Amino acid sequence: SQPTGPVCVCVCVYVCVLVVCSCECVSGRGLLFSEKYGPVFSIQMGPKKMVVLAGYETVKEALVNQADAFAERPKIPIFEKISKGYGIIFSHGENWKAMRRFTLSTLRDYGMGKRTIENKILAECDYLLKHFESYEGNPFDSNKIMNLAVSNVIVSVIFGHRYDYKDPKFLRLTRLVNENIQLTGGPMVTLFNIFPALGFLPGEHKTVLNNLTELYSFIQKTFIDYLKQLDPNDQRSLIDAFLIKQQEEKMNPNSYFKDQNLQSVVSNFFTAGTETTSTTLRWGLLLMMKYPYVQGKSVHEEIDRVIGSALLRYEHRKQMPYTDAVVHEIQRFANIVPMNLPHETTKDVQLNGYTIPQGTYIIPLLTSVLFDKTQWEKPGEFFPQHFLNTEGKFVKQEAFMPFSAGRRICVGETLAKMELFLFFTSLMQRFAFQPASGVSKEELDLTPGIGIATPPMSHEICALPRK
Repeated sequence: SQPTGPVCVCVCVYVCVLVVCSCECVSGRGLLFSEKYGPVFSIQMGPKKMVVLAGYETVKEALVNQADAFAERPKIPIFEKISKGYGIIFSHGENWKAMRRFTLSTLRDYGMGKRTIENKILAECDYLLKHFESYEGNPFDSNKIMNLAVSNVIVSVIFGHRYDYKDPKFLRLTRLVNENIQLTGGPMVTLFNIFPALGFLPGEHKTVLNNLTELYSFIQKTFIDYLKQLDPNDQRSLIDAFLIKQQEEKMNPNSYFKDQNLQSVVSNFFTAGTETTSTTLRWGLLLMMKYPYVQGKSVHEEIDRVIGSALLRYEHRKQMPYTDAVVHEIQRFANIVPMNLPHETTKDVQLNGYTIPQGTYIIPLLTSVLFDKTQWEKPGEFFPQHFLNTEGKFVKQEAFMPFSAGRRICVGETLAKMELFLFFTSLMQRFAFQPASGVSKEELDLTPGIGIATPPMSHEICALPRK
């Protein structure tokens, strides 16, 4: 009965709509919504209506079969402030197409999926193994070091070199990225995205923007230094390739090779390329401790039989169906981007008997694909046999979409697959993983944390050297 000001109304809508709808989708209740309302339903988030797509068949129909119609990215306030439409992940139209083409072409030139990148990853594996060894079997939290190791692979592609794990500049860089991943998936940033007019209020959205300003400043200084040493005949990194392209097109007023695009592309790589892979690896080690029979009786035995103490290579994956299946099942079960990144329709489109207008905000619910009861034998369980046939050979599953699908599928998918197999297998070749003393496997918590990439809850591991 009392008058309610704009802020109070916003908070009420936020609590009722955001917490009930958004968080339920993330926690898996979006699956229940789809069972009640069907695989295509809408939710109202403040002034914005969003259409949720659930289940493998529906998500595939939209993102794969009608890829062009669902290829756009909506303008999300926090990301528009961060990227201003530049880069790859949250860019639009022709700018997105130009940067995606350049990035894919450059990654192929620098050995994506080939021995060049493989050697960089294996070199970083050696540094990571030495760090794990330094704990001498005592418990430690792997969060920071896993981020640093994976980030160094990205650094080697972008800058052409790696950082020492104790380098203060590198530690600061990874901390900024890690914090932003956590905060952008949190409630205060989501509130800002629903009601951007509240941007003047203090909150985590300001921390995110300040972190990005610092990250962009680092990137700017770094590629200015590179420009001073640039040799078109000796390209060392993705930044070199971009700057050379920029010089070639400096007389073209419509060129997309601008400093803002370089900043955003590099930032996209750091953010998406580091956090998703390192988070998946941390889930992997946690699951190995939770299910020791998978670790010891299957993964370790296969590694010993196929590789022994020899140097691991990516080509070993073809001879190691069980380990390959475990890596895939870790990705499926961990489900680290449950809501996917949002899409937007580029035109009026028909889907499952509904007409979805151009410009509609689309949520292709990845958790509904990775846990689809019609596609997986035991969707709610960690079950590597999802990727094995009756003869024990690895089998692909069409509903395996941790990198999304269609036009907006992850640019770094090939790199991430190689990293996951090589990092995971090298760690399993050298160590057996156990919970800290006094913690039973039953006490290990598999509840996901908060963030765009949902991490496991904080936990410690013991890396025991294998004979």
